[in-house]
Amino acid sequence: MATWICVKQCGACCHLDPTDRPDLPDYLSAPELNLYLSMVGADGWCIHYDPEQRECRIYEKRPRFCRVEAASFQEMYGIEPEELNDFAIDCCHQQIEGVYGDRSLEMLRFDGAIGL
Repeated sequence: MATWICVKQCGACCHLDPTDRPDLPDYLSAPELNLYLSMVGADGWCIHYDPEQRECRIYEKRPRFCRVEAASFQEMYGIEPEELNDFAIDCCHQQIEGVYGDRSLEMLRFDGAIGL
């Protein structure tokens, strides 16, 4: 069974373009939505994403919606803790494919890291 893990230097989840996520208001509160939108740069990437290092500049202080945690996912998406692993894997697959492509190095690295 595949086990979700965040792959360093991927950054696909840091591509925050709200046109790719029309359902944001469905799972973010008004203050969180405002914070989310304030983090989107002109290019659609998070303003806290370092494209050279390919990592978050505020990782330890990142908002709740940037964290893959059971309590947050249950509250935001209605995902039960036992479903989090599969849900997170699906989310990463969709996001990596959308940002880099389904045959990208990032996808290969993610699949290798999770045991696929």
